[in-house]
Amino acid sequence: MDSPNQPGPRRSWAKRLGILGAVVLPVLLSGCTKEQIANGFFPLESKGATNHTEAYTSLWNGAWIASMIVGLIVWGLILWAIVAYRRRKNDRGLPVQMRYSMPIEILFTVTPVILVLGFFFQNVQVMAKTTDDRTPGTQVIEVAAKQWAWDFNYVNQDVYYAGTQVPLDGTAEPGENAPTLYLPVNTDLEIKLHSRDVIHSFWVPAFLEKRDMIPGNDQSLYLRAEKEGDFVGKCAELCGEYHSEMLFNVKVVSQAEFDEYTQSLADQGNTGQLGPEYDRNWYPKEGAQE
Repeated sequence: MDSPNQPGPRRSWAKRLGILGAVVLPVLLSGCTKEQIANGFFPLESKGATNHTEAYTSLWNGAWIASMIVGLIVWGLILWAIVAYRRRKNDRGLPVQMRYSMPIEILFTVTPVILVLGFFFQNVQVMAKTTDDRTPGTQVIEVAAKQWAWDFNYVNQDVYYAGTQVPLDGTAEPGENAPTLYLPVNTDLEIKLHSRDVIHSFWVPAFLEKRDMIPGNDQSLYLRAEKEGDFVGKCAELCGEYHSEMLFNVKVVSQAEFDEYTQSLADQGNTGQLGPEYDRNWYPKEGAQE
């Protein structure tokens, strides 16, 4: 039996935390594949989806890896200080008081400044390739948001698709019959964004880009879809009672299939463009024919 003045063997807090981390970390990462980690845990269909996704993924991966390294260092120092300088049973009064250390103060000031500047310039470079991309589109498509559906004008072909609201029905693919936006693959696109009533938001998660659509403040999204496939889009701005049903599909297809689709719109009589006369607050100009 141990003497009351001689504590029995104790496992240190550092060792306990190490064992806990060794058990918990593999469990947390067990469901993650190397491909998911390399893609920054973004949807796998985003990989190579557009000419912008690689830049976004690289920025995100660099940011969270750098943040994780800094976090691990800080957490390690905190835990070390807690364990190494914890109060012992025989300690009396306050611990020895020390003045600040100038080298440590300089380190704690300079390191965050370097990190912030690094993140800033990296963001600027990525924005120049993505958000600020103004590559002229050889195919122009107008996307008009409205409560609670979407209209698509294919400007080059002078045809349109008029979307209607698709109520959710509880199925696994509630947007199966939602409005569908067709995009030709490997083509420079200009997607003009317009709201007919309230603030909406154009979001295709796989493209890693979102744009708010504010009435009276039209803007364009320039990109090139580089992978054929089916994607899901949605409004990402709360826009009223049926916001959750404001879904749309995106089909990136070959040029031949795109031409076939737009021709089918013309054959249905959907020629011309759905203009601002369908906006909620539109009024004809004085003297103009209604």
